[in-house]
Amino acid sequence: MAEKTSGEMIRGNLDLLVLSALADGAKYGYLIQQSLNGATGGMVSVQAGTLYPLLHRLEAEKLVRSRWDDSTGRRRKWYELTTAGRKRLQHQADQWREYADCLWRVLRPVLGAS
Repeated sequence: MAEKTSGEMIRGNLDLLVLSALADGAKYGYLIQQSLNGATGGMVSVQAGTLYPLLHRLEAEKLVRSRWDDSTGRRRKWYELTTAGRKRLQHQADQWREYADCLWRVLRPVLGAS
């Protein structure tokens, strides 16, 4: 079983994680949680009390938009990326890759990787 990632590491990347979970289409909150859990092999678990305020903030920043839908028999609020959200996601992903590459160069001797 995968060990949970530290809360500190997650908090610093929550926007990126949530925007990334929406990259392949609209999702409601529980689907976002499941997507993140699945994509990270259980290492990242975002609780509803953290996720929904974050989604509301991203919506206020016009990075996501929401709509109510009850076609599944249950009324749910679906979230999707806006054009600005896609741009932010790409920018943050590029920054993260640069930082991860930097960390890898520093950690390579410690990890014994070639």
